[in-house]
Amino acid sequence: MPSTTVTVGSSIGLHARPAALIADAVAEAGVDVTLAVEDQEPVDAGSALMIMTLGATKGTEVVVESEDQATLDKIVALVAADLDA
Repeated sequence: MPSTTVTVGSSIGLHARPAALIADAVAEAGVDVTLAVEDQEPVDAGSALMIMTLGATKGTEVVVESEDQATLDKIVALVAADLDA
């Protein structure tokens, strides 16, 4: 499955608001997307709760995987953005 490694850009990490925005984008796309951090199993990016379990803070590297390149690119951009601004 295609993947991209991206650095979390939100100032306080992938907490409730960024996680919800990412999960909503995945649900809208209708394709499977996973997020993973080093030494942890990938989680379903369509679930804000699962995203928050990653404990990804600003600067954490996250691997985003999806079979759909457009969706992959969109989620990578969201993870990299400061969604708290």
